[in-house]
Amino acid sequence: LCYQVPNLDEVDFYNQKNLKLHLTGNSYIGFKEALGFKESRGDYAIVNIYGYLGKYQFGKNTLKLIGINDSDEFLNNSYLQEQAFTANTARNKWILRRDIKKFQGIRVGGVKITESGILAAAHLAGAGNVKKYLRSGGSVNFSDAFGTSIEYYLKKFSGYDTSFVIANRKAKA
Repeated sequence: LCYQVPNLDEVDFYNQKNLKLHLTGNSYIGFKEALGFKESRGDYAIVNIYGYLGKYQFGKNTLKLIGINDSDEFLNNSYLQEQAFTANTARNKWILRRDIKKFQGIRVGGVKITESGILAAAHLAGAGNVKKYLRSGGSVNFSDAFGTSIEYYLKKFSGYDTSFVIANRKAKA
């Protein structure tokens, strides 16, 4: 899936309303755009102070796991960044498949658990930390260097349709 989102001044008024509904709805594209906006304000070329790269703020080790070794190429290639997001999400879904099945629809630590929330939290903290959070009933939490927690991502990214993401242990970009 590769797409470019036009600036609002590039589409007519009727399409502007539809575009906003599509991107803010609960679709997979809405999920990706919301996560990309939260991570980097949608900036493909950004590198944060901790060295995380691109629109989705990937670490170099995660990129290597999904087959990307050249961080300069990654930063300059929006298509590759979208491919990386898709691969990483499929990989996380495979790692967390049993936890998704077990916890989806119930509350953990006061948070209603959804598949999209789990996948977003895994993007933030890694699948292993999400497992620890869920299996501890929410008592083992993780926050990144900016203070963003698994619990926050579980809430913020709840309710998106990620059902068509195919779990893949060996996903590559």
